[in-house]
Amino acid sequence: MNSILLGDCLHVLRTLPAACARMMYIDPPFNTGQVQSRARIRVVEDREHGSRTGFGGRRYRTTRVASGRFGDRFEDYLGFLMPRIEAALRCLTPDGSLFVHLDCREVHHVKVALDALLGRERFMNEIIWAYDYGARSKSRWPAKHDNILWYALDPERYVFHYEAMDRVPYLAPGLVAKEKAARGKTPTDVWWHTIVPTNGKEKTGYPTQKPLGILKRLIAVHTDPGDVVLDFFAGSGSSGEAAALLGRRFLLVDDNPEALAIMRRRLAPYLPQAVTS
Repeated sequence: MNSILLGDCLHVLRTLPAACARMMYIDPPFNTGQVQSRARIRVVEDREHGSRTGFGGRRYRTTRVASGRFGDRFEDYLGFLMPRIEAALRCLTPDGSLFVHLDCREVHHVKVALDALLGRERFMNEIIWAYDYGARSKSRWPAKHDNILWYALDPERYVFHYEAMDRVPYLAPGLVAKEKAARGKTPTDVWWHTIVPTNGKEKTGYPTQKPLGILKRLIAVHTDPGDVVLDFFAGSGSSGEAAALLGRRFLLVDDNPEALAIMRRRLAPYLPQAVTS
């Protein structure tokens, strides 16, 4: 059963069944030192009370749409994150995988801590998600990538469906046969993928929302239909929607009521009644 749970994952995880998920994906706070927020508005035509004037003299009023907001500053980041990951490990199946989505601020510290917790032999890949959008610094190389660490609970037995990978275009299609160019190639550990489009249907307004394309690629390769995907920093619920679209189930946890409201609205078609709390 698909579920969304509100609460500190450190406590919620202890109430979940053992070995309930084939895959865990988390996109925790990145420790940016800032408050993450994004304001959203909806514009509605209102001839009498509209405060904005648009094309043809039409009057419009604006209303604020619920948007996520959370603090992203930690004095002891590992002291916050690692106990939660450790509490979650019992929820993985023996052939399950853990994916931790971070950026350059903390990924090196978390990699060392995960190696100590799980063993370096369980580390499988560091996936680089590269994108080309947003402001460009004039004082240093602009940061345009995230890091996703993949650990397999059992490095000798884990789910990996090579044939389920979506294909990507060749950078130099003229150098390969036409059939190969038309089919595309399988991705490497560097993924070029746009961020969530500002005005796209996928956009929820949550400040750190990740694109469905990234989540769908991970879930398609590392789970089977019917498996459960557990995300205990669920935010906007991208992992839940990606799982549902691929015929998997989701179990989402977040301690932010604004995130819960966004997920409930976004994932309503996939939720039985009375499964959120």
